[in-house]
Amino acid sequence: MERYIIEGGRPLEGSVRIQGSKNTVLPVMAAALLQRGTVCLRRCPKIADVRCMVEILKSVGAGIRWRGDCLLMDCRHVHTGEIPGAYADKMRSSIFFLGSLLPRCGRIAVSYPGGCTIGKRPVDLHLAVLKAMGARIWEDSRGFCALADQLHGCRYRFPKISVGATENAVMAAATARGESFFSNCAREPEIVHLCRFLKLAGADIRGEGTTEIRVRGVRKLHPAEFTVPADRIVAGTYLFIGAAVRGKISLEDAPAGELEAVLDVYQKMGGQYEVKSGTLVTDSSRIGTPVPYVETAAYPGFPTDLQSPLAAVCATLAGKSRIREKIFEDRFRAAVEMQKMGAAIRRDGNVLEISGGRLRGAGVCAWDLRGGAALVAAGLAAEGRTEILHPEYIDRGYEQLEKNITLLGGKISRICGSINA
Repeated sequence: MERYIIEGGRPLEGSVRIQGSKNTVLPVMAAALLQRGTVCLRRCPKIADVRCMVEILKSVGAGIRWRGDCLLMDCRHVHTGEIPGAYADKMRSSIFFLGSLLPRCGRIAVSYPGGCTIGKRPVDLHLAVLKAMGARIWEDSRGFCALADQLHGCRYRFPKISVGATENAVMAAATARGESFFSNCAREPEIVHLCRFLKLAGADIRGEGTTEIRVRGVRKLHPAEFTVPADRIVAGTYLFIGAAVRGKISLEDAPAGELEAVLDVYQKMGGQYEVKSGTLVTDSSRIGTPVPYVETAAYPGFPTDLQSPLAAVCATLAGKSRIREKIFEDRFRAAVEMQKMGAAIRRDGNVLEISGGRLRGAGVCAWDLRGGAALVAAGLAAEGRTEILHPEYIDRGYEQLEKNITLLGGKISRICGSINA
């Protein structure tokens, strides 16, 4: 069984270049199917979720080629709207093909989307907005099926803010007949980036980054080149890794403007930073103040994806911290694992109450992507040796994690074999 071995207690210092954004590239890869040429994605991260999306694209007829960090997707010969369950079951992002393959093929069948187990992640909003645009959708034992000869524009208000449903709606509306008006939309930067790609391909979209988005459908989209922006969650993860070990880390290409809520919490803990020529230069040597209260929220609030990494930092701070999770009700498994490392963490409903202190190395298990990254942060801060099972969860969103941490001065390796070896 593969696992990470971490020898903690080492100072970290140096630079890390932040990879392309996972949460941007996945919907953009799906959206490439809306046009019938070749899309070039520059600075595409080579992570497990991208590899899975590549296999889905191949399965429907797209040609795929890598050229360095550029992903070339030839979408001329797409021939089916059926997504094999072997791939859809592995990742939630397979749901994005509802908004791209349905307009392209007129029919789509996709298994229930998989991914990390962090709580209820219903797809009802995705289905509802497509139904409002004229799709006929039903479920069977395998997943979802949808039919639509021609989607049409609509007015739709999301009853609840949803990043993925907003993205699916915009994709579907890009080539629908007429104009669509969506309200109560999510405002995450990844939606802005998806809309920027679609506009490069010829879409007519206004209002992205606000709660109201208008899309005037066009007859067809054309090929485009797009540079994947830096991953704000990866940048936040390295920020909190540095905070956990009190290191000094420079984050090259970090999207500081998308991290205001995160940097605000970092400063309140005692962290210092400045932005120099696109690099976020951080100094965590003075961190020591616990976090009295922070809650996760939709953008521009504190991101749920960084709740677990923040908890790892709080577990090293003397005093009491409180973190309320308001997005996913089951995003606490990393906290349970950190208890094995001596973290004084108590869960009260959707609130983590953390009485910080010293962490010690232990055998733990990653159960989801961001929780796994949090355990890496905790292991680097702990005294002694930490073993983390199931690093494949971390592979879903982090590129060259071991290499980057090693370059910063940490001691981390990935091995196979018995946990008692």
